[in-house]
Amino acid sequence: MENTTQAVDGLIALELEGGLLHESFGWLVSLLEAAAALIDLFAIAILLIGAGRFIIGVLIAELVRRGPERVRKTNRERIELGRYILAGLELFIVSDVIHTALSLRFVDLMFLLLLVIIRSITSYFLDRELEQVKQELGRD
Repeated sequence: MENTTQAVDGLIALELEGGLLHESFGWLVSLLEAAAALIDLFAIAILLIGAGRFIIGVLIAELVRRGPERVRKTNRERIELGRYILAGLELFIVSDVIHTALSLRFVDLMFLLLLVIIRSITSYFLDRELEQVKQELGRD
């Protein structure tokens, strides 16, 4: 029980330390935090552009095309949207890695691990679905 308490106390102390990076290179930390925020904004912009293109593409497919051609056009738009989502997720992972490297906190490291796992699983299944849609388009 005492070892567990000491381990928890050690983790709490580690979280409270700023570390050498924050003490000696505060300007670099600020620069990297700004870069991470900029990456977040780019990721959001990519997701919004992809969503906008998807909505426009599906609306055009619904209004202009009929029958199988409408379905093919909608599936092509799904593939494009998936590419935008995957690109946005990858940028968010880059930003999360920067934030975690700067914080030097164990809790942030565990949070990053959880985020990367969730985003990787999402990317994997999204990629599988996109491949399936591509195969369906190839058969038509």
